[in-house]
Amino acid sequence: MTHRILFVCLGNICRSPAAEGVFRARAPHHATDSAGTMGWHAGNPPNGPMQKAAIRRGIDLGDLRARQFTAADFDRFDLIIGMDAQNIADIEDLRPPGNGTPVRLLTDFAPQTGADHVPDPYYTRDFDGALDLIEAAVDGLAAHLDT
Repeated sequence: MTHRILFVCLGNICRSPAAEGVFRARAPHHATDSAGTMGWHAGNPPNGPMQKAAIRRGIDLGDLRARQFTAADFDRFDLIIGMDAQNIADIEDLRPPGNGTPVRLLTDFAPQTGADHVPDPYYTRDFDGALDLIEAAVDGLAAHLDT
């Protein structure tokens, strides 16, 4: 079964495009997209250091472009994945009445890491650490969807 998955972070230039890129590489039979809760970077490619860190792992993010999350995304996707609690709150603020699309934290799918969110490497500058966590969680998400 093909699922439509949307990955969401704050600006859609680091965490969510990385999660989309890793997920599409590991589970290409699912449809993916990514978005940011804010529109500051709309139309821009992922952050350069994140692209470089991803390329070192064989993940090309170069074709992705930032866009802002909208209420219409609740109808376009089967599952919406946020990177931290604030992303989840901002997503839920736009939920249309009666819509039941699940919204989950990415780290819910990697309990073995002990992480409760994916830290934003735009601020921490730890792109490899963010990718380590994203890869572990994406593997868990893919296993969850394919069971």
